[in-house]
Amino acid sequence: MTNQLEKATFAGGCFWCMVKPFDQWDGVHSVLSGYTGGHVNDPTYEQVKSGETGHYEAVQITYDPEIISYQTIIDLYWPQIDPTDPDGQFHDRGPQYRTAIFYHNDHQRELAEASKKEIEKSGKFSDPIVTKILPADTFYPAEKEHQDFYKKNPEEYQEDRQKSGRDEFIQQHWE
Repeated sequence: MTNQLEKATFAGGCFWCMVKPFDQWDGVHSVLSGYTGGHVNDPTYEQVKSGETGHYEAVQITYDPEIISYQTIIDLYWPQIDPTDPDGQFHDRGPQYRTAIFYHNDHQRELAEASKKEIEKSGKFSDPIVTKILPADTFYPAEKEHQDFYKKNPEEYQEDRQKSGRDEFIQQHWE
């Protein structure tokens, strides 16, 4: 047993909605909200929200691969998103809300590409799958108030999630 923790990084729209689906699994040590893929060092929420930094709102999952595999994590990721939307997710619009899988090694890249091909072949969607598969870049943790938002602000989280249309989409396309 190596106990070597690994990272998985995903963008799936508003990072508030991307923490809980991963946070409650055995082997997941942490799910951090943050920003990646942009051209501004150490961006703030307000800068990223403007859509002008090139960053994605993302989550970085630290996990024990001996307890939960990357394949399992990627299988959890896809049903959280609309992989056909190039302009954001649900009611969150703009480049900061696009979807992407950020791979940390060749194994993750191979699994991500295979899973994307599987979804393309599945016939679940008539539009093309636009979720990008990109090399992991510097990940900047979001401000403290954005971490574990669903736990700290359950009413606001639930209200935002209901308004977004995310759950209806998931139910219609993934369940």
